Amino acid sequence: MKNRRDEGIVYSTEYGKMCPKCGRAVSACICRTSFPCNSPEEKNDGIVRISREKKGRKGKGVTIIRGIPLAPLELSTLAKCLKQVCGSGGTIKAGIVEIQGDHRDQLIEFLKKEGWSVKRSGG
Repeated sequence: MKNRRDEGIVYSTEYGKMCPKCGRAVSACICRTSFPCNSPEEKNDGIVRISREKKGRKGKGVTIIRGIPLAPLELSTLAKCLKQVCGSGGTIKAGIVEIQGDHRDQLIEFLKKEGWSVKRSGG
């Protein structure tokens, strides 16, 4: 039976999240392909899905954009562009872009102009 101390460092205040396999920061991980946080959980079918969520955000709504098949750096530049189009803040969590507020219509139009196949999902 493994002792909890044998598992290694999970988080460092200096580097952030640590890879459990190689012991380096996630951003400098050498076993990146096998690290579960760096691999997309969903299989991309080429369709970008846009929805709205309020769950777990104290009633504040956010626009969720899933299914963008881009590398992390390209995804962050696209997210920055989307935030500028909407005029609001946002973040990227596990390959999913979150934009503060309900901007589904603006984002659908913008992404269609950029050549993406976009669907509105959810209610």
